[in-house]
Amino acid sequence: EHSITLPDGRRFVLREAGDPAGVPVVVHHGTPGNGLLFGPWAVDAAARGIRLIAYDRAGYAGSDRSAGRDVAAVAGDLASALDVLGVGPFLTWGSSGGGPHALACAALLPDRVPAAASVAGVAPWDAQGLDFLEGMGADNLEEFGLAVRGDAELRPWLTAHRSGLLGASADGLAQQLRTLLSPVDVAALGDQTGHFLHASITTGLAPGVDGWLDDDLAFVRPWGFDLGQIQVPILVLQGVEDLMVPPAHGRWLGAHLPTASTWVEPGQGHLSLLLDIGRVHAWLLEQWRD
Repeated sequence: EHSITLPDGRRFVLREAGDPAGVPVVVHHGTPGNGLLFGPWAVDAAARGIRLIAYDRAGYAGSDRSAGRDVAAVAGDLASALDVLGVGPFLTWGSSGGGPHALACAALLPDRVPAAASVAGVAPWDAQGLDFLEGMGADNLEEFGLAVRGDAELRPWLTAHRSGLLGASADGLAQQLRTLLSPVDVAALGDQTGHFLHASITTGLAPGVDGWLDDDLAFVRPWGFDLGQIQVPILVLQGVEDLMVPPAHGRWLGAHLPTASTWVEPGQGHLSLLLDIGRVHAWLLEQWRD
């Protein structure tokens, strides 16, 4: 684990696993969550020669808040932090709420990011031709409905749900997320996956809801970059059975990213995609050039 001071004085926390001498691959965690690395991802990274790097997004776990941040802000934070670690070019992927942040790095750090992947990631709120909320579970409908009204409306809802999440056991997580989980995702919350997701969420929310709040507000506002400016290869991976981020988001992203390879998969949900990140790693490595 690394604790780095960014140029503006904020603390920024990163974690590493896999092969220390390998190809750098940066992971963007979901919303809410933090930069804990799932054991199977680390094992896969070591086997493939990947230096797997994750981080706590601003306001989560050990990273200080950056109030008012947009999605684009992550590119500057990561560039500064990776400079300290001596990391130059890097591949990157993000899941769920991490998906837009992976795309931000591809758009804004094109000389440094040769490829990126969005795994069950959301599309822009104002995406033309997309009904952002259609097909989402009840909790997401309520959450995003409050997000567009701003901090004062959203914060009490997040605070109440944080209490429920922090009070739940790993085995009780499916009950807390019941409106957002299709049967394939309930099955995916087996012992190891459920404990990882529970640890990521509870550790990320330990300081409060600021990171979660800032993510949600950033998602329903302009992201700070244009998807059309992305010129590096992008993988868009989405599950047909996803109730958190429905497959229409992946189809829309695939149609509006000039360089996208789009995999929208029957029989997959939201969390189930995290069980086989090895194929995402393999795709990214195919795009790598020393």
